[in-house]
Amino acid sequence: MSKVDENDLKILDTLKKNARTPYTLIARDLKISEAAVRKRIDKLTRLGIIKRFTIEYELENEIKAIVMVKSTPQISTPDVSKRIIKIHGVETVYETTGDYDIIALIRGINIAEINKTIDEIRSLQGVISTNSTIILRTWF
Repeated sequence: MSKVDENDLKILDTLKKNARTPYTLIARDLKISEAAVRKRIDKLTRLGIIKRFTIEYELENEIKAIVMVKSTPQISTPDVSKRIIKIHGVETVYETTGDYDIIALIRGINIAEINKTIDEIRSLQGVISTNSTIILRTWF
């Protein structure tokens, strides 16, 4: 695997803040050519460092929650995680250490939708228990 250098890290930081930042602006900030920026981004994508280009959004009155999941040792955590990410309303799934094996970020237009998503997670084979919390505010 190729080494990630300081310019790669600066590109990642810029794209994290705004994935639509023009390559010309990144090139100007790093004092390299636009072609060099394009090659670096292609390399970071090919290596799997950049997983996807997406947007973060927040709708008025939308509800977001964090669901912490304990899984059973009989079913692997990755298998449970792969099932959770397929549930409607689940945005991101993290495998973690500590008291909970998995943390899922979910979103819905109302509490009923959030509850439905949590119930679907709880009903999965391999899920022992969950602990949920509503997100009140997000800071970037």
